[in-house]
Amino acid sequence: MPTACWVFVLTSPAKPLNARATAAHVLNQVCGQGRSLSQTLASLPAAAQAQRPLIAEMCYGTLRDYPRLSLLLGALLKKPLKPKDGDVRALMLLGLYQLTAMRVPEHAAVSETVAAVTGLKKTWARGLVNAVLRNFQRRSEALLAQAAADEPAHWGHPQWLLDSLQTAWPDHWQAIAHANNQRPPMTLRVNRSMVDTPQYLRELDEAGIAANPGQCASSAVYLSEPVDVTTLPGFEQGRVSVQDEAPQLAAELLDVHDGHRVLDVCAAPGGKTGHLLELAKLDLVAVDVDGERLQRVRKNLQRLRQSAQLMVGDASDPTVWWDGRLFDRILLDAPCSATGVIRRHPDIKLLRRASDIPVLVALQAEILDAVWPLLKPGGMLLYATCSVLPQENAQQVAAFLTRQPDAEDIPLKASGQAAQWGRDVTVGRQVFPGDGADQHDTGGMDGFYYACVEKKH
Repeated sequence: MPTACWVFVLTSPAKPLNARATAAHVLNQVCGQGRSLSQTLASLPAAAQAQRPLIAEMCYGTLRDYPRLSLLLGALLKKPLKPKDGDVRALMLLGLYQLTAMRVPEHAAVSETVAAVTGLKKTWARGLVNAVLRNFQRRSEALLAQAAADEPAHWGHPQWLLDSLQTAWPDHWQAIAHANNQRPPMTLRVNRSMVDTPQYLRELDEAGIAANPGQCASSAVYLSEPVDVTTLPGFEQGRVSVQDEAPQLAAELLDVHDGHRVLDVCAAPGGKTGHLLELAKLDLVAVDVDGERLQRVRKNLQRLRQSAQLMVGDASDPTVWWDGRLFDRILLDAPCSATGVIRRHPDIKLLRRASDIPVLVALQAEILDAVWPLLKPGGMLLYATCSVLPQENAQQVAAFLTRQPDAEDIPLKASGQAAQWGRDVTVGRQVFPGDGADQHDTGGMDGFYYACVEKKH
């Protein structure tokens, strides 16, 4: 997004951006225009960087609690606002989030939110915002009880997703929904080609950073509190990366060895790419349809002192980019609903629709069928998603196995601590968000799915 889009947030050249007004603009980009929260925050103008932590806290928190806050606001407004005033609506949602969840004195939450109307250049809304927030203060007990009785508001998920979780996981859907609404941990991946995990934990302790080892992936470390990556020992030298524990399982499951030719499909942003190269000396080809995102892979590999052949290409049409040489291993991190990483990307609650799932399932099947001929006989394909929906996972792989007579499901293997994780399903293994948490309350893993398929000789 060009910086010019944000110029109107400034009240005058001498005054800093109002954090609440800026957060309202960000939320309006997400709620009204369907933009990604992380990408929108990354496009903040330089003037807003000093307030980025507060802006991010308000945006992430509001989206995490969006179903409830939206219901509350609907009960407080006499009539819906016009689409062109989505920024005012976003500001009121922010105000309600402050009143219900943030440690901000109520008088300050109201007064600062009302003052932020000036930053929206909509002074007519001052009275409306003030009235809505003060009305909530007066009626909060009754309104919160009303929200608690509403299933989407109570569980913080759209109804279609709750229905899907209840159908797929009748014994676990509540735990999944609860985990999705928690703040995610900051998890690291230790580059074990440079340092082992116990040694790196000692280095963190010496740096005054509290941390604990993961329970499933040998390279995983959980921080007790998030920190700036620049404070991590050896980050710039590639000794450690930020990556959730669940995706760290991929490189071990793929069982790569020196000399293997590996295809990493849908590779961006490159966390798994880097991890594979840390484990063995590989001839690795990383393909992604998005050239801009592929540049992130390049930057990550440069920091890790690793290299791979990076190619912009459509995974469903390898004829455009494949050189005809077969691969020993293929990692397919398939495009999916991302319903397993909602705690990290709460905007998924708004951006994803039930109608998206059949489209994604069809695309996954198309990519699977397209890359399968690129695998050597005796080679292995690892199918992965960050979804908890069976249509994209076990059902998808089961259907693939029926289409490909030379494909065989093989037991999942991982070295070290990773021997036990997730849940066995009809094909592959499913991880729920929060799995792998320990006595230190590490927060556990994101939701993920894995299946290994071998090509018969």
